[in-house]
Amino acid sequence: MALIDIILNEDQTEGTQAVLSQWLFDEGSRVEINQPILELETDKVMMEIVAPVSGILSKQFLKSGNEVTHSIAIGVIDDSAVSLNQPQKTSSQQTKDKTLKQPENNNNDNFSGSNLLSNQLISPAVRRLLQQHNININQLTGTGKNHRITSRDIENYLKNPKNNIESSSQHLPISNMRRSIAKHMVESLLHTAPHVTSVFNLDLTAIIKHRKQHKEPFKQQGAGLTFTSYFIAACVEAIKQQPMINSQLHKDTVEVFNQMNIGIGTALNDDGLIVPVLKNCQNRDLFSIAKELTLLTNKARSNKLKPSDVQGGTFTVSNHGVSGSLIATPIIINQPQSAILGIGKMEKRVMVKEFDGEDVMVIKPMCYVSLTIDHRVLDAQQCNQFLSAFVETLENWTE
Repeated sequence: MALIDIILNEDQTEGTQAVLSQWLFDEGSRVEINQPILELETDKVMMEIVAPVSGILSKQFLKSGNEVTHSIAIGVIDDSAVSLNQPQKTSSQQTKDKTLKQPENNNNDNFSGSNLLSNQLISPAVRRLLQQHNININQLTGTGKNHRITSRDIENYLKNPKNNIESSSQHLPISNMRRSIAKHMVESLLHTAPHVTSVFNLDLTAIIKHRKQHKEPFKQQGAGLTFTSYFIAACVEAIKQQPMINSQLHKDTVEVFNQMNIGIGTALNDDGLIVPVLKNCQNRDLFSIAKELTLLTNKARSNKLKPSDVQGGTFTVSNHGVSGSLIATPIIINQPQSAILGIGKMEKRVMVKEFDGEDVMVIKPMCYVSLTIDHRVLDAQQCNQFLSAFVETLENWTE
């Protein structure tokens, strides 16, 4: 008999605090090597931990909500035992078992047996708890990855079953990510940096034309040519004009970075906001930026980011206009950075332009761009110099 401890490698958390979100298998279940067996939640990302060997998950030392470090065993796999709880199944059979469909007759509120389960992916532990307590899964709000129902959601429901989707008010558990966001935002705005925001107009005509010509060729090479790609490229040019934007305040000095590691605020629906970081943008052209940005945003939205993907940022872009806002202020600075750029919604507006000495009204695709600065480090001069260079780069885009 060989017992193999499930222990995190130090680089899996990279110094961030992690808690066990949920086990994907019960004790006594058969697991296969490299198969996801549990989910960890840090203050920034959700990670799946895979089985180091094939065998029986004989012991779970930690439960949902327990803190996890790289120095302790989370559980044990017996790579020589045979499951006592269930016969060994192929991976396709296990996948089929996990997805149970809701019956066609949904008018009866008295659910029982398999009627408790809707057409969504749930773990064996969650399935067991639903059946044990005769809970309709549709009464629960999932806080796991992709809104998956976790054991913790069921425990919270059992403590107060009135907090379900049919009640007039809900008390949703706060995830580690949301708790971290709240802490960092309050610290940045109220306790650390005096925030000042400037707003400029941006005419998007030039990059819309360029994107129309290059979107398909980029796509064929695996790069999604989004407007954010242009914004990042323009940030690089603007930082070259005003390097102090790309800086960090220390006690007695201001550190100005040579590397431009630009973070991109990415909304995860109701789960919070994450900021994957595009490293070394000063060495990238538009295609390289677009391709790497595609990889990062796909990883963010599928919860595949590693801690290293969200660390080391020196400047941040918040494209809040994708959700409809024209101006958002102040966009809170991602400490310990010194500034954050905001991009508003594109809309066609009537603008007054001068042609041959005459003022003419023209319709242009416009948006507001804002820069929020840490006034301990930067003043209006640096802020407006950056925005002027940023706007000029985009409005005169020709490559």
